[in-house]
Amino acid sequence: MLKPEWLRVKAPQRERIGAVADLLLDLKLNTVCQEASCPNIGECFAGGTATFLIMGPGCTRACPYCDIDFDKSVRALDPTEPHRLGEAVARLGLKHVVITSVNRDDLADGGASQFVACIEKVKASSPLTTIELLIPDFCGDWTALSTVMAAAPHVLNHNIETVPRLYRRARPQGIYDRSLNLLKQVRDHWPSSYSKSGLMVGLGETDDEVIDVLRDLRNHRVDIVTIGQYLSPGPKHLAVDRFVTPDQFAHYRQIGEDELGFLQVVSTPLTRSSYHAGEVQRLMASHPR
Repeated sequence: MLKPEWLRVKAPQRERIGAVADLLLDLKLNTVCQEASCPNIGECFAGGTATFLIMGPGCTRACPYCDIDFDKSVRALDPTEPHRLGEAVARLGLKHVVITSVNRDDLADGGASQFVACIEKVKASSPLTTIELLIPDFCGDWTALSTVMAAAPHVLNHNIETVPRLYRRARPQGIYDRSLNLLKQVRDHWPSSYSKSGLMVGLGETDDEVIDVLRDLRNHRVDIVTIGQYLSPGPKHLAVDRFVTPDQFAHYRQIGEDELGFLQVVSTPLTRSSYHAGEVQRLMASHPR
């Protein structure tokens, strides 16, 4: 299936992304930009931003839409990673940082302690930087969630990814209601943090199912939603079922913000979870907690 014109992005030039790429190489850090083949890598790297991928690069789950390598082995955490991440944030001068991870179901706490260590190092090195976490579901371990939230991230993101009908095919180790519950826990117990979620379209869902997911997220008190086009990483991954038009993405946004009352819906074909994530600072200023 050929990509429509609105999804064609120029390949990033080395000179545009070189400074950030060199810094990441120097500090031996992974980014979701590189590991998940994000189409926005040139724009983000050229702007001096990146979404840090900790505890990776291998993931203990093998979701068929994702380009991150599968690795079910038991691996020790790297105690130097939080220090190196804190240094990277300081050297890049980031005003807002996104920290995400692979799934680490091999760890007793799912990696919650490593998230906390990274938050602490960022706060120490860059006290004015706002922090957004994009976390896995921790297999429903709410003690792990409490550990993370006690470190007070400004934004807690957990992606719902797709509609419930497609979970068995696209996210076989995920549970739709468990993800919704995690997001509600954030707003119920840590109301000063903003909750965020995201989903892909083009996997075989209908527009009505997308709206139903938006209703579910809002009913679970989610503040911010991202919606973007699924792009298959390769022939071994799920195929694209349809290319959603920019007008339909605008319709999702209109329903989400005007009818359902989300604080923000970022909905474009190239939107990804952390794309333009720093814009949340303006939202926090206009809707303080």
